[in-house]
Amino acid sequence: MRQDANHSDVVYATAARSAAVIASPVAASWRRCLDLHRLAPEQDSNPLRVDDQVFREAFERMEPVIRTCADEIDRLYELVGRSGCCIILSDRQGIVVDRRSATGDDEDFRRLGLWRQHIWSEASAGTNGIGTALADERAVIIHRDQHFLSANTGLSCATAPIRDHLGRVSGALDVSTCRHSVDETTLSIVSQAVREAALRVEVTLFRQAYRTARHVMVPGASMMSALLAVDQDDIVVGATRAARLALKLDDLRIAQGLVASDVLREDRGDKGSDLQDAERAGLRRALSRASGNVSKAAQILGISRATMHRKLKQFDLQ
Repeated sequence: MRQDANHSDVVYATAARSAAVIASPVAASWRRCLDLHRLAPEQDSNPLRVDDQVFREAFERMEPVIRTCADEIDRLYELVGRSGCCIILSDRQGIVVDRRSATGDDEDFRRLGLWRQHIWSEASAGTNGIGTALADERAVIIHRDQHFLSANTGLSCATAPIRDHLGRVSGALDVSTCRHSVDETTLSIVSQAVREAALRVEVTLFRQAYRTARHVMVPGASMMSALLAVDQDDIVVGATRAARLALKLDDLRIAQGLVASDVLREDRGDKGSDLQDAERAGLRRALSRASGNVSKAAQILGISRATMHRKLKQFDLQ
């Protein structure tokens, strides 16, 4: 009981210091829990469990993400599941829609609320991996007494948000454990695995959303997930979160229509017009499809062989 009282005292004292709130995302979350969500760290309550109808609706909304995440959740389970960890997928509201854990650990995780239908939003469960990752829209590690509620200080969580094809947070991928043997170094390694898994899911969701487009990696971007979806006319139709940050793009700019080569600042080595560029590209495609046979390429384009030779000379393609 005294340990709970000590934790509560630390939460109240830390959240009251503006300097701590500015310097620490955890302290900032603690203050939100107190001031915005009106929670108390000493309250002894398990995470809320939504009713069946609410869960069904959440599950149906998340079904495409659940399917896409299945392999990643299985992979994380193979990595850490048998060492006392629970792998969780939640929706945007923090409702657990899918999970994995070893059978021998299920009773503990069910008791803690790390189970389907339970809600781990920051507003209902205080500072925790899932809720705080969703609130801050970034990957987080919440280790034991960094949790807001004293009831959750036995947990350690590594969580990353999952973004949809528009770069919006649609859920969270989490690894949680109640094993006291887990230290911060181990948790950091697990966190890296969770972040990489979430990025792979994001890229897969993006590719699925723009199946008919070309997917172009942003040159020089620090993340492999910085992708553009480009249509047959070289117009950008979509961008991942990493690409949006790298190129300063938003929904409005994308909707207005952006030429991919302009956005990527590609130097084409000449000052030709867009029409000339398109004509040159058409000639090169025809030649490629004809395996370099000029007569066959002319037939593909519906022009005479003489015109084809003249065009090839004009664009220095001979």
